[in-house]
Amino acid sequence: MKTEKEKKFLIEQLKKTPIIQIVCEKLGISRASYYRWRKEDKEFAKVADEAITEGEMLISDLSETQLINLIRDKNFPAIQLWLKTHNPKYGNKVEVSGNLTYSNEELTPEQANVIKQALRLASFDKNDEKGKRK
Repeated sequence: MKTEKEKKFLIEQLKKTPIIQIVCEKLGISRASYYRWRKEDKEFAKVADEAITEGEMLISDLSETQLINLIRDKNFPAIQLWLKTHNPKYGNKVEVSGNLTYSNEELTPEQANVIKQALRLASFDKNDEKGKRK
């Protein structure tokens, strides 16, 4: 019975503070207990994940409120961050230009490697984990 109450309280705390270590310390339980509960109780794991997501959304809302307050105070880094993340006109840009000529010839291995490297750097190469778009 005590464990069920602890789990319920832990879930409520994760909705407010979505950081497992902090919530466990607040409740006086170990992280190992939390992860054991997750392993043994799939429903608890599901509800815990939902609580963490809800908590992260709360923190995001609080953060955006603070950011808007900074913008109102004419804080330039805050203004810049907002524009870069909310307006494509101000976001990071990559421009690729060049002249193309059509040829029926196969690419040399060196040319194919150059194209592959360019695509990786531009984050378009499907086979490169580092270059995958998020």
